[in-house]
Amino acid sequence: MTTLDGVRKSLAFYITQPVVNLLARTGITPNMVTWFGFLIAVGAGVLAGIGHPFVAGFVVLAGGFFDIIDGALARSTGRTTRFGAILDSTLDRAGEAVVFIGILVYYTREQPSTAGVVVVGVVWLMSLLVSYIRARAEGMGIQCEVGLFTRAERVILLALGLLLSQVGDALLIILAIIAALSFLTVVQRLRHVWRQTRTG
Repeated sequence: MTTLDGVRKSLAFYITQPVVNLLARTGITPNMVTWFGFLIAVGAGVLAGIGHPFVAGFVVLAGGFFDIIDGALARSTGRTTRFGAILDSTLDRAGEAVVFIGILVYYTREQPSTAGVVVVGVVWLMSLLVSYIRARAEGMGIQCEVGLFTRAERVILLALGLLLSQVGDALLIILAIIAALSFLTVVQRLRHVWRQTRTG
């Protein structure tokens, strides 16, 4: 049976492989791509914070694309390293945090909303927990690529919310959906780890 994670990996391969093949013929390293993706995320956060969430949505999508590229480039060129993996994970979390900070600024200055601030805080917390559970589990030798709503889905839905930010409360509603689905993923991963540790 095809798993959800398998579908994600297949889609990522077909979307990114042409760019990976191109970059593999240059001197660009996976770590360079990782840093570039982080800088794009910083740009998205700044754009959201100064009141341009629509443009930030496009930039978030671009950052998400480069987030996929770095790992694929590392595997394609045989440059996978433990440091590169840690750098990638660290800058992923930092980039996501910068975007959330930008949206928090948007909800405190450009479009004041207490509900918006609270929901962004919850989304931020849930996204950290989704990633933390996987990292902690895999540090114990437990494979944990499970769950309905991973980083890829968060990036896509967050970008959609930013693109629709001028349509009523669309951004707030989509952020609430991200929070709910991320919470579900936290529960799924905890349940998976519990079952693995119980049977192990």
